Amino acid sequence: MARLTAHDLLALVLDDGSWASWDAAPSYGDLSEKYAAELAAARERSGVDESVLTGEGLLRGRRVAVLVGEFGFLAGSIGRATADRLVSAIERATAEGLPLLAAPISGGTRMQEGTPAFVQMVRISQAVMAHKLAGLPYLVYLRNPTTGGVMASWGSLGHVTVAEPGALVGFLGPRVYEALYGKEFPEDVQTSENLYARGIIDAVVAPEDIADILDRALRIMRPGPLGEVADPGDEAFADVDTWDAVTRSRRSDRPGVRPLLRHAASDVVPLNGTGQGESDPGLLIALARFGDVPCVVLGQDRRGQSEQHPMGPGALREARRGMRLASELRLPLLTIIDTQGAALSVNAENGGLAGEIARCLADLVTLDAPTLCLMLGEGNGGGALALLPADRVVAAQHAWLSPLPPEGASAIVHRDLHHAPEMARAQRVRALDLHALGIVDRVVAEKPDAADEPEAFCRRVGGVLAHELARLLVSGPGTPAARAARYL
Repeated sequence: MARLTAHDLLALVLDDGSWASWDAAPSYGDLSEKYAAELAAARERSGVDESVLTGEGLLRGRRVAVLVGEFGFLAGSIGRATADRLVSAIERATAEGLPLLAAPISGGTRMQEGTPAFVQMVRISQAVMAHKLAGLPYLVYLRNPTTGGVMASWGSLGHVTVAEPGALVGFLGPRVYEALYGKEFPEDVQTSENLYARGIIDAVVAPEDIADILDRALRIMRPGPLGEVADPGDEAFADVDTWDAVTRSRRSDRPGVRPLLRHAASDVVPLNGTGQGESDPGLLIALARFGDVPCVVLGQDRRGQSEQHPMGPGALREARRGMRLASELRLPLLTIIDTQGAALSVNAENGGLAGEIARCLADLVTLDAPTLCLMLGEGNGGGALALLPADRVVAAQHAWLSPLPPEGASAIVHRDLHHAPEMARAQRVRALDLHALGIVDRVVAEKPDAADEPEAFCRRVGGVLAHELARLLVSGPGTPAARAARYL
């Protein structure tokens, strides 16, 4: 595939005729004759005056700021003048309250300038973080290649980060590795596809599809004014014995988080992994809208969990990424509990499972974003508890929460499994009991079982979630003390 120029990409992504440059002529100071000649040749060859272009345009009618690299100018390398241009544009985007779209392509620091250019990555990173701390979206599209200091700064700080198919993306330049160690770097490591598999980036996206995913993400990250969202009300339901509820929650055909999003959400942008090299199929992370109400979703995925591959500590680290996203983007956070329990294994212990449960609890209780928890199905142990603390808690009728599976509690107390139904009743695990205790705020009816009416059930839950999330957007986050007080 031919490499797109900066102007090619701008024409592909932005609305026709909407691009407006923010760039002033670069200032270099005193230059050697050789470097001056290289810059002149780069300008002539590439048709641009530096390795990065900045400006603004419209994306599906929405005003956005853009940083786009040009590999044809000295391999997209970053010098002092490039950094000045980047920082100026990022600061302007922040001051004007604009979402920032970055499309780096670079071999890294400009070697002709050495360390003075290298340290500019600190300034660029600071400007990006100030933009994010202002609650403004920062979205990144990594192109072929993106390596070195660019990947280690503004290329890796996105709220959402996607990459071009087959792109060389990573820290180390393969030529440098070969020169230093006398052997080739493995071909399949520094690829977009491998980074996605490792949970480092969110998706691999062709250039022609970028505008669509950016538009969908920004519809959630920067929603328009919300109208009133009607409360669908609570429907009556027949009382069900605790053990019957537990049994129903375990049906293999019970709808989990994926059917819920498919039937109830109006828009979903899936994310992937921790961004730091871990991805656990037991947890789904996404940006979503229920009706017009945006949120960050952290859902325990029953499809991705099994006895052989239970939810591990990586899933909780992934959840904590979602919590940070909600805080930075000032969006409500929706957590969804549906797990047979976190992994009980050597790998889980070595991975710090107990610490990750503690940190999830601490982060959720203190999060400076509104929080809503949905108890959707099974709720076993600390892995379930880790996603419980919230400003509001909604539960499906047959959902439940227990320190151990009832069978495990029976084994401890009675030294057998036969007393599991009795233990479940005694421990008050079901949603109706938790509602009576004030731990759950409202219960969504199942008629008579979510597995028997999956689409209708999901839509019913979605209506409740939209109303609850809209209320939280108005009220804002609760205090840590108020969140903890429901357990008194």
